[in-house]
Amino acid sequence: MTCQNQKVETTAENTKTTTPSVIPKQNTTPVNTEKTPEMSVGLPPDKAAVKQAQDETNLKAAQNGIIYLNEGENKFLKEYGMNITFKKMIEDSRCPEGVNCIWAGVATAEIEVMGVETRPMKIKISTMQDASKGYFASQNFNGYQIEMANLTPYPKADQGLKSLEGKYKIGIKIRKGSGASQGTTTK
Repeated sequence: MTCQNQKVETTAENTKTTTPSVIPKQNTTPVNTEKTPEMSVGLPPDKAAVKQAQDETNLKAAQNGIIYLNEGENKFLKEYGMNITFKKMIEDSRCPEGVNCIWAGVATAEIEVMGVETRPMKIKISTMQDASKGYFASQNFNGYQIEMANLTPYPKADQGLKSLEGKYKIGIKIRKGSGASQGTTTK
């Protein structure tokens, strides 16, 4: 009995069975020559790599002098000796994208600051300065001036403050305070 791929050669002297040589199938899948890391499927991310990426992001932001906080997020800023929390957005009447408005509007965020040796204090910072209406572009706290540098997302015509609740991200700048007090100072 012989297999389909085998040949039987018969000669007068003996019967000989041969198997044809097998040629390996060529791989037709393209080979990626770039050195891109492969992602694991179903495995949790490497905690060390995630922390390194976060540290690099924070370092880039710090180099620009901007500290980013998501709504509800709390950070201890060792270099300033203070803890800061982006509590919530109080007002966002900025002119929505794609709409023509009479005025640009204003956004006001409530943040809570606490020094190493002070009690927590809530302050409000706005996208514009108009003390007569209670809008302060910066506030002073423990010798530092805190101002809003960035606020996302920008409102759209079909969204209101409620629809963006919890989605806001604020960028703040902190620097040694100037002599003129624009807000509250606690020591």
